[in-house]
Amino acid sequence: MTTLTAPERTAAPSRREGAARPFALVRHSVALAGRSLVKTARTPEQLIDVTLQPILFVIMFLYLLGGAVAGSTQEYLQTLLPALMVMSTVFASVQTGINLNDDIKKGIFDRFRSMPIARSAPLIGSVLGDLIRFVILIVVQLGFGYAVGFRIETGPLSALAACLLVMFFAFCLTWVFVLIGMLAREPGAVQGIGFMAMFPLTFGTNVLVPTDTLPGWLQAWVDANPVTAVMETARGLMVGGAVAGPVLETVLWSAGVFAVFFPLAVRAYRRRT
Repeated sequence: MTTLTAPERTAAPSRREGAARPFALVRHSVALAGRSLVKTARTPEQLIDVTLQPILFVIMFLYLLGGAVAGSTQEYLQTLLPALMVMSTVFASVQTGINLNDDIKKGIFDRFRSMPIARSAPLIGSVLGDLIRFVILIVVQLGFGYAVGFRIETGPLSALAACLLVMFFAFCLTWVFVLIGMLAREPGAVQGIGFMAMFPLTFGTNVLVPTDTLPGWLQAWVDANPVTAVMETARGLMVGGAVAGPVLETVLWSAGVFAVFFPLAVRAYRRRT
C-alpha cells in the first residue's frame, strides 16, 4: 500500500533573516573596502594626486598670488589653505569613478557576482575604501601648510569638524563620478568628463580671490556654487568667521547630492554588471 505524504512546504524567509540582509550588506561592503585599501597599498603611485598635488597647489597659488591679492603671503595663507583643502579633496573624488570603470573593464566585478555577497557590496566597498585617500590628502596638505606658516585660529575640535565636513561632502560628491564611471566606456572618458566638471565647481568659487572683486555674473555663480559653501565652512571652523549658515548649506547640499546620485549610481552599476 502506497503512503501518500503531503508535499513539503518551502519555509518563507523569517523576519530575522530579512532584517539581517542590511547587516550583511554592511559587513560585505566593509570587507571589500579592506580589499580596496590593500590594492592602494600595493600601488602607492595611485596616491600621487593626494600627496604631491596638494603641496603643488599650495606652493603655486600662495607664492604666485599671495603678494598681489593680500599683500602678504602669510595673511593670504590663512584664507587660502582651508579653501585649497576643499578644492583638492573635490578633485580627488573623480579618481573613484576612474578606478571603478577600470575595474569593470578588467572583469573584476564579474568575479564578485559569482560570490555569495550582496549585489551592491563591491560598489559600496570600493567607495568606502577610497575614503582613505581623502584622509591622506587632508593630512598632507595641513601638514605642509603648517610647515609654511598656516595656523588654526579656532581650536582642534573645530578644525576636526571642518575636515570631517569636507570629507562628507567629497564622499557624497563621489557618487556623481561613480555614476559617470558606470556610464562611460573608458577610464579616460571618466577623467575628461570629471575634470571638465571640476573646473567650474572648484575655480568658480572664492578660493583665490574675494567674491566682491569678481564680475556680477560670476558673483552669482560663486554664491550659488555648493563648493563655495564648503570652503566658507572650512574657513570659519579653522580661522574664524561665520559658521552656522555655511555648515547648514554644506550639510543640505551634501545630503541632496547623495539622495539624487547614490540611487542613480547603484542602478547604473546593476545594469552594467
